[in-house]
Amino acid sequence: QVQLVESGGGSVQAGGSLRLSCAASGYTYVMGWFRQAPGKEREGVATIDSDGTTKYTDSVKGRFTISQDNAKNTLYLQMNSLKPEETAMYYCAATARRLSWWSLLLSSQYNYWGQGTQVTVSS
Repeated sequence: QVQLVESGGGSVQAGGSLRLSCAASGYTYVMGWFRQAPGKEREGVATIDSDGTTKYTDSVKGRFTISQDNAKNTLYLQMNSLKPEETAMYYCAATARRLSWWSLLLSSQYNYWGQGTQVTVSS
């Protein structure tokens, strides 16, 4: 069983930065960050696999960086130049399966989830 615990959310002004962390226990092959704003569907933000291959949704490319520290079993998401529309609950997710490239950002492909951490960006 994989357990995921997020931290690092908070409130920031537009243009600011935050770094999210996700402490993981158990074996995973792909890990990712997803977000869900009130009334909206959960959206894939960024993923990374055990080989270090990353994928980002188009809207965050160049501003967000996903990384992992294998020694600490911790996943990170560095978020820069944050926008008010990125206010959401951010979730860490993981799976032990290899996923096809096209499915990496689909929340249905992940069976382990953290409890979420709130990110609020004010204008």
